[in-house]
Amino acid sequence: MLTVNRYKCCYCGACVSVCPTCALELVETWLEISADCKECGICTKICPVGALEVEA
Repeated sequence: MLTVNRYKCCYCGACVSVCPTCALELVETWLEISADCKECGICTKICPVGALEVEA
């Protein structure tokens, strides 16, 4: 499961731009994760503040 730490997230959109399934979307000041997320971890590597994490 992909989770976002809302206290760390700076809403830069880097994760949105690299998601291969377009499962991430910035909505105002909120990062939405859709059911299309395949938990590939690409977004966790690109996040400049480490706000995303794939939990086992």
